[in-house]
Amino acid sequence: MSRKSPFSRLSFRIMGEKSDHLNLARGRLVLITAFFMLCYFVVGARLIDATIIQGYLSQQPDAIGVDDQKKQKKSDAQKSGFRADILDRNGVLLATSLKTASLFADSQKILSPVETAKGLVQIFPGLTYGDTLKKLQSGKRFIWIKRNMTPTEQEAVLNLGEPGLVFDYDYHRLYPQGNLLSHMVGYSDVDGNGLAGIERSFNTLLNGSKDPLRLSIDVRLQHILRREVNRAISDFTAVAGAGVIMDVNTGEILAATSLPDFDPNRVTSNPTAPEMFNRVTLGVYEPGSVFKIFTTAALLDLKRTSFAKTYDAINPIREGRFTIKDYHPEKRPLTIPEIFMVSSNIGTAHMAQEVGTGNLKKAFHDFGLMTKPDFEIEEVGSPIIPNPWSEINTLTASYGHGIAVTPLQLVGAVGMIVNGGVRVQPSLVMRDKEGKKSDSGIRVISKETSLKMRQLMRLVVSNGTARKANVAGYNIGGKTGTAQKNVHGRYVADKRMAAFVGAFPMNDPRYVVFVMVDEPNPNKTSYGYATAGWVAAPAVGRVISDMVSILGIHPRRDEVDISEPLKQFIHSVKGEH
Repeated sequence: MSRKSPFSRLSFRIMGEKSDHLNLARGRLVLITAFFMLCYFVVGARLIDATIIQGYLSQQPDAIGVDDQKKQKKSDAQKSGFRADILDRNGVLLATSLKTASLFADSQKILSPVETAKGLVQIFPGLTYGDTLKKLQSGKRFIWIKRNMTPTEQEAVLNLGEPGLVFDYDYHRLYPQGNLLSHMVGYSDVDGNGLAGIERSFNTLLNGSKDPLRLSIDVRLQHILRREVNRAISDFTAVAGAGVIMDVNTGEILAATSLPDFDPNRVTSNPTAPEMFNRVTLGVYEPGSVFKIFTTAALLDLKRTSFAKTYDAINPIREGRFTIKDYHPEKRPLTIPEIFMVSSNIGTAHMAQEVGTGNLKKAFHDFGLMTKPDFEIEEVGSPIIPNPWSEINTLTASYGHGIAVTPLQLVGAVGMIVNGGVRVQPSLVMRDKEGKKSDSGIRVISKETSLKMRQLMRLVVSNGTARKANVAGYNIGGKTGTAQKNVHGRYVADKRMAAFVGAFPMNDPRYVVFVMVDEPNPNKTSYGYATAGWVAAPAVGRVISDMVSILGIHPRRDEVDISEPLKQFIHSVKGEH
């Protein structure tokens, strides 16, 4: 029996080991190949789903889950504070939403609470070191540090190099015009909820749409009005003021300002602060002699009374414990144009007696002065009406005492008087068709009465108490009103409201301009007076002077002054006396 060589046994063993290694390598290769094939299969399936299946489903209106996804996206947008833009009538941006970074901390990941707290206090001066350090050591996973940072602040936070500081992105409401339209546009909170003005009234619409909301406001006119109201407040050291510009044919509010005002980008935490109060829509005031417009219109429309009719303005009227007298008494019988031009309380009260309580109240109601007006913002005040309404209330209300309305109501009512006698509804949101006239079809006074009132209002500016509102070539008309303020049920002699409402051009009126100044004081240029003719009328004149340049309204120096016949009539009456 032959024995195998040791070399042959060694060779066999080596060949066996090689075979085992080859089998192991082959198995690994198969496993790796299977893994990569699986990866290719998953990627391919995902591509098919993303490009073909989801593409097909997205085109199907009733596809399962698609509507839910859209709703979720919309909900996410709302939660993040995104709101549609608000624009003026010319497309100027009044409010918009910008995506900004907010900062929170995960205190469990803060590496150096002490150094991080010091750095954050330097970046955000509003933070306190002790409180911030306490929060960063609390162990809480989510701690708000700062909402809506500026890019500079975000860069400074990044430079801290702290992994426990995390950015979250949402939308921040921005008001590019600042204080200019704060009371009308309003403002929203950090979560995108409207809290005042248009932001509040159209909260759902602004949160649910990307289409901008366009207002009737013209920013150019708003700048003029705010500047001149502010100037009147400053010149006469007053406490507040308000102004409105309205298109008398459409009711569109082109400008509205209430001063003092506020910056909606930095809203105070005190909602009762004076600057938060909207005097145009929410404040109710006794307008004084401006109300004589409505009493005179009621008389002319109801009684068809001739301008030549005279009323006693010699003796004060005594009714119970009340006495009605004139500021500058003429001490003679006065015709209707004279009563209106010199602003006689006695003559106007006699006219109200002729109209009668029931008819006068109905006229005031028709002019929109007896009920809370409908308007696009919710901060709207209700008029204060005498209750019960006695005979003395008829007399005092005829010249604007004992009854209080908002400037918004007053402007709307004057618009009806001068536009031919048709009711208009003041509005702040742009109509579908720009410049479209009111289609209410509701007549409050006749065309003839409207023309007579325009003549009387022009007479006040050309020859009466509002001469400082005159602008050559534009036939401005209006009425002054100076009323003592009623403070806690008592009239205070040295506290007054000075107001003037003007309209132009009086031959074919297009605009009403109103300015009211609260508690003006005399100055050197006013010779000791702080009445509407010295305070509010010049402000309206300056507003109109700049308005016509912006709107391209050219002067008509050859146009007949509609008050000319009344001037000649008054001259002849005075000649008789």
